[in-house]
Amino acid sequence: MKKFFLICSILFVSMQLSAAYILIPMDTEQKNHLKAYGITYWVLDNDVEAWWLLNYRGGSFAFQHNSAFERECLTRDVSFEIIPDAQFNKILADIGDHEVNQEAMKLEVAPQIAVYTPEFNSKGEKIQPWDDAVTMVLTYAEIPYETVYDRQVVEGKLAKYDWLHLHHEDFTGQYGKFYRNYRNYAWYKDNQKKMESLATELGYAKVSQLKLGVVKEVKEYVKGGGFMFAMCSATDSYDIALAAEGHDICDHMYDGDPQDLSAQGKLDFSKTFAFKDFELVQDPMIYEYSSIDNTSKRKVIPEQDYFTLFDFSAKYDPVPTMLTQNHTKTVKGFMGQTTSFRKQFVKSGVLILGENKPAGEVRYMHGIFGQGFWTFYGGHDPEDYRHFVDDPETDLSLHPNSPGYRLILNNVLFPAAKKKKRKT
Repeated sequence: MKKFFLICSILFVSMQLSAAYILIPMDTEQKNHLKAYGITYWVLDNDVEAWWLLNYRGGSFAFQHNSAFERECLTRDVSFEIIPDAQFNKILADIGDHEVNQEAMKLEVAPQIAVYTPEFNSKGEKIQPWDDAVTMVLTYAEIPYETVYDRQVVEGKLAKYDWLHLHHEDFTGQYGKFYRNYRNYAWYKDNQKKMESLATELGYAKVSQLKLGVVKEVKEYVKGGGFMFAMCSATDSYDIALAAEGHDICDHMYDGDPQDLSAQGKLDFSKTFAFKDFELVQDPMIYEYSSIDNTSKRKVIPEQDYFTLFDFSAKYDPVPTMLTQNHTKTVKGFMGQTTSFRKQFVKSGVLILGENKPAGEVRYMHGIFGQGFWTFYGGHDPEDYRHFVDDPETDLSLHPNSPGYRLILNNVLFPAAKKKKRKT
C-alpha cells in the first residue's frame, strides 16, 4: 500500500511539473535583468512561444517549463520561478482585469536582428575608436545578430531583418564633425579614405550622397514594416540628412568643395521622422550638427541627471508600454555626441517615452512611419556617463540590472510580439 501511494505521489508531481511554467520576474528580485532578455530570445529561437507580462513585476516573462530552459536560466544566472499551470492561468486572469493596467503579450518568433556598424580594417581592427552600446548588450545578453553597413543597405539587403540598429553614425557625411580635434589621427584619416573609396565603388560622387542613399533605404525599410532603433548621433544626423536632401551642407574638408551657405532655408522638415524647425551648425570646427541636441546647452549636474519614463495604458497602448518596461521609472542619464533632444524641435506626432522635464529635453521617443516603427534614444552608453574616444568598453557584468540598457533590450524583443498600432 505504501509503495502504491509513493508511485501515485511521483506521478502527481510529474504531472504538475509537465503542466508548469517558468516565470522570469523582472522586478528588483531579478539577479540579471539583461541576460533575462537573452533567455527569452533563446526560448523563442527554439520555436517555443513566450509571454511578456506588461507591468507585472517589472515586465516579467513566462514560458512553458522544460528542463532545458531551467538549466539555461541556472547557467546564465537568471532568477526564475517554476509555477503550476493553474497559478499561471490565475496570473493571466488577474492581468486581464480591465481595472488593472497590465497586459499579457504573446511573443511568437525570435526577430532577425541587424546592426548597422562599420566594417573592420584589413588587420581586423575597429575603424572607429569607440564602442556601441547595442552591440555590447546584445553580446552580453547572448542574443545573436548580423552586421550590415552601407554596401548591404544600398544593395537592398535589409528586407530579411525584422529589427535594425543604427550604430553611432554621422549620416550627414561630416565624419562626426571630429575634424578640429582628430583630423591628424590615423583612425580619422583611414576612415575618411575608406569611406571615400566605398562611395566611389558604390556609384556615389561623395560620402554625403552615399549616406543619404543609406538613410532613404532605411526609411523605405521602416515604411514597409521594419523596426529601426537609433542612438546618439545616428538619431539627429539621420533626420538632418533627410531634411537636407539635394543640398550641400558639408564644407570642403569633408567633401572637397564649399558648403551651400543658404542650405538652412532649403531644409524640408516634412521628410524627417522626429524633428522640425531646427537650425544647422554650419561651422565645421564646432562639434555639433544642429540645434536639436541639448548637450552644450543643458545645465544638469551628473549627480542629478535622471530622466523619467512615462506610464501608458498596457491594454490600449501596448507598444509604448513594451518599450518602457523597467524595474524603475527613473533612469540615470548619460551623455553622448547627441545626448538629448530639445523638446521645441520634436514634432507633435512623436510619442515621448522618457524626458528630463526640468531640462526641457526628450531622452527617448518613438514613432510610426508607414507600416513600421522607429525609436530614438539619446546618449552613447547608459553605464558610462561621459564616454570619450578611445575609452575602454563598459563591462556589462558589472551592470546586470542596468535600467538604461533594459530600454535597448525592450526594443530588441518588441518585434516578436503581436502588436496593435497606437491610436492617433
